[in-house]
Amino acid sequence: MFITFEGMDGCGKSTQLSRFEATLKERGISLIVTSEPGGTKIGQAIRKILLDVDNTHIAPLAELFLYQADRAQHVSEVIKPALEAGKWVICDRYYDATTVYQGIVLEHPARQTAGGYEKLIEQLNYEASLGCEPDITFLLDCPAEISLKRIKRRDKTDKKMDRFERKSLDFHIKIRYGYLALANKHKDRFQIIDSTLHEDHVAKKIREIISPYLPVS
Repeated sequence: MFITFEGMDGCGKSTQLSRFEATLKERGISLIVTSEPGGTKIGQAIRKILLDVDNTHIAPLAELFLYQADRAQHVSEVIKPALEAGKWVICDRYYDATTVYQGIVLEHPARQTAGGYEKLIEQLNYEASLGCEPDITFLLDCPAEISLKRIKRRDKTDKKMDRFERKSLDFHIKIRYGYLALANKHKDRFQIIDSTLHEDHVAKKIREIISPYLPVS
């Protein structure tokens, strides 16, 4: 099984992913937990460039290609070998994040050319992922106002917030609705979870969804 967790910054992904990992381990499932960007040594170097608050001038296409370079290395080095070995792979963000952040939300002149930019991202996602598509994607959804409050509560000073966390409320609102639009397009794969609920309730809903795929204890 290949399972991804998606959502805005501050939506609770890290907390739920950690609890999900514990649930799977309790059931004796062999797994790896990884993330994008930065799931490999090469990816960690790329991540520093992408999230550096001083890199506000990064060109949109450069940003897109960096994410795809990170993914190509990640899938080749970590994800694909694990899946081929029969392990479950749990990933914090994957190509859906690129589709939303760099595709749906990002303003770029190439978007005016009959959907050419979206097609480019779709093609690059496919090539970089080597065809590895998630079986289930958990989208942790909450209003942007709540996610920003969580980010600020977690990081007491702006110096700790990365380049995307520092963006405006309007940007985060677009991210949320970009994810919801994508989930509506891929209903067979996405599971939308209301992350405004208490974390115990969120974890319970995720367990209920994954329950049919777990070995009988």
